[in-house]
Amino acid sequence: MKHILRHCFVCLLFYYALFPAYAKAVKPLKYVVSMDNPATHTFHVTLRCNPETEDSILLKMPDWTPGYYQLMDYASAIQNFSAKDAEGNDLSWKRSGKTGWSVPTRKVKELHVEYDVKTSRKFVATSYLDEEHGYITPAGVFMYVSGKINTPAEIEIRPFKTWNRIATGLDSVSNKIFTYTAPDFDILYDSPMLIGNLQELPPFYVKGIPHRFIGYKMGDFDSKKLMSDIQKIVENASALIGDIPYKHYTFIAIGPGQGGIEHLNSTTISFSGDLLDKRGWAGMLGFITHEYFHHYNVKRIRPVELGPFDYDRGSKTNSLWVSEGLTVYYEPIIMRESGLITKEGMLEFFRTHIINVENQPSRLFQTLAQASAETWSDGPFGRTGDEVNKTISYYQKGPVIGLLFDFAIRHETQNRKSLDDVMRQLYNDYYKNKNRGFTESELKKTIEETAGKPLDELFSYIYTTAGPDYKKYFSYAGLEIDTTSHALPGGYFGADIASRQDSLFIAAVEWKSPAWNVGLRAGTAILKSDGFPAGKLKNVMQDSKSGDKLFLTVFKNKTTESLEIVLGTKTEKQFTIRPLNNPNALQKAIFAGWYREKIVANSN
Repeated sequence: MKHILRHCFVCLLFYYALFPAYAKAVKPLKYVVSMDNPATHTFHVTLRCNPETEDSILLKMPDWTPGYYQLMDYASAIQNFSAKDAEGNDLSWKRSGKTGWSVPTRKVKELHVEYDVKTSRKFVATSYLDEEHGYITPAGVFMYVSGKINTPAEIEIRPFKTWNRIATGLDSVSNKIFTYTAPDFDILYDSPMLIGNLQELPPFYVKGIPHRFIGYKMGDFDSKKLMSDIQKIVENASALIGDIPYKHYTFIAIGPGQGGIEHLNSTTISFSGDLLDKRGWAGMLGFITHEYFHHYNVKRIRPVELGPFDYDRGSKTNSLWVSEGLTVYYEPIIMRESGLITKEGMLEFFRTHIINVENQPSRLFQTLAQASAETWSDGPFGRTGDEVNKTISYYQKGPVIGLLFDFAIRHETQNRKSLDDVMRQLYNDYYKNKNRGFTESELKKTIEETAGKPLDELFSYIYTTAGPDYKKYFSYAGLEIDTTSHALPGGYFGADIASRQDSLFIAAVEWKSPAWNVGLRAGTAILKSDGFPAGKLKNVMQDSKSGDKLFLTVFKNKTTESLEIVLGTKTEKQFTIRPLNNPNALQKAIFAGWYREKIVANSN
């Protein structure tokens, strides 16, 4: 027995030597965030950590935040950085690159770091502090130790003295007020915080899981109806996937504005309920549906590139058309299942997206995969200025391609399967079973296995600029779509005009329009207009006709020029969608299944 015990003891020593994390728990990095004078728009951060045996450590700020695919330069907001040891002795730190601070830590048992974060912009992807509230985007506030992104963190928030509430998806630390814990920095950076005298609506529960809605300046609206509608959205979105993977969920309303960012168990949304009419209410619910469904599609069903994240350079992927585009696709699907949108509303939703794709020249220049990968330079909705003619938005084309995939899968499987089955398969195979994202080839395999055949034509719409065969795929659901071009009344100029400081200038020019063909470009100043008042110039002018002439004096490239523009005729496709006159049984079943009729007859 002694020999056996001695052998076990030696084995344990060997095991702990190989895996010291099991022998001694990793100590969390501990942060305190204070805001004693909100009028300065500045958060003060203190950090305590144990450097262990390193001669130095490199503290870094992320350069972006997951969910917003733009480099943000958070490090530029850091001011008054200092580092001391536990006895209060200053340490001679130095900057390391754009995002790093290198601190000598030899013989330092505990490192104390302090810095300020200056805020200046109210936006969902940036932190902000004023006299009424604070909003923390963690990637823009909390430094991490380079190479140790998996270290746990403990965060104590010290609100301004008259503020009494914090909204966040982080778990609270027991017996410590306003103190939260994160198992690693991926979770921390995924958990924004709203601070102030916030309003909380009565929570609802789905399968015993609490869902809260907490916000700032939420306005005057029917809060009971809002929570009832959101509960329907949560119930139907979770039923579509078949699982709820979080312990609690928080909708964080950060005030009036634009935009939202998804997180694993929360979402931040710009929100104001004031004076919402019926259309505005529906739009707001669509927005909330989008951000909520993201906790499945992108946070868990994700391209392999989107985690683990590269916080220095961003994480490029060709598949944001899935992560964002298919999330847009499921907005009306989930809202219809929830009884919040009509059949006509669903069809108009997709008609609008098709128009926004097909009536723009950018469809000829950029593929859907390219739009996904190039968003870091183009922006999520494409470039601005003249470059807008060459870039598409995966928010616009992604849901259109999703619709065609759904119709095709239903057609090939006799309406036994749909895009819903693809989403569930991706969720179960890659998130739950493999705990990773999918590759492009794995995505293609899953879709085609669900359909039971290759879908090369549909995938060509992702990787080439080939135009979709709308008539073919819409017919699968017993629908016809008008793809003919129609002339618009009025004279076609082809440029949008804006004013700035009492001056007129060209805001945007359509590719190969009359304005484009004479050399007008975004930013050109208009000095004089003959033939039409300059203030009435617009893309298509109803009080003119094709062949009319417009004379402009403009200033561009440091030169004054006189231009003669002959107005043309603009044509557009309307993409009106109607039911076929005599759909067969399969077409009827596909439309009923897609439309979410409660009783769907199988076509066989």
